[in-house]
Amino acid sequence: MSDNALDPDDFASSIVDQIESFILSVREVAKGDDPDSAVPYLLLEVSQLLLAGGRLGAHEDIVPEERYEPDLGPEPDTDELRERLAVLLEPIDVYSEVFDPYVPRSTPVACRISDDLADVVTDLTHGLAHFRSGRITEALWWWQFSYLSNWGPTASASLRALQSLVAHVRLDSPLDALDGLDTDAGADDDRLADEAGRVMAAEIAKPLGLRPAK
Repeated sequence: MSDNALDPDDFASSIVDQIESFILSVREVAKGDDPDSAVPYLLLEVSQLLLAGGRLGAHEDIVPEERYEPDLGPEPDTDELRERLAVLLEPIDVYSEVFDPYVPRSTPVACRISDDLADVVTDLTHGLAHFRSGRITEALWWWQFSYLSNWGPTASASLRALQSLVAHVRLDSPLDALDGLDTDAGADDDRLADEAGRVMAAEIAKPLGLRPAK
């Protein structure tokens, strides 16, 4: 059965379950109680969230019952979440992303996983406020609209960064540049590659619970 044929309340319930699970999980990771599993766990959670996003994107256009979106008051403050994630992910928080893959010769821009995840939580929490107030269609409309316009691309970008990080470590493929890596002009390339691998293992793999491929 396609999502288009689902009862709206059943569809909304399945979407909200995934959204609530994601928000709770990201907040738990941000506490820093288990830094060894942070990156793999975030990779899993973002992947699962994007399944909900894919269902929203594939669904027919959801039309809210009211012409104008009801005022929800101030947006939730995610600054503390953002800061906690930035500290936790400091060695690999910044990554490079192309804003729109269909724009020819797009220039990569610098992004932060911590910013991405906090922004996604903000969008999702906005929809939850509608859902918890009984405005189910409004919540679905918001999640679908913001999936297409903001949190979908943002979560997808952070997923690529997280997946790339795991791949770099487990495939023993050192990152090109890391803080503390000695790149003196006269250094031997093979030695630099070996040093890059050691820096990655020390600064990224071990603290974040990743293990290189055997």
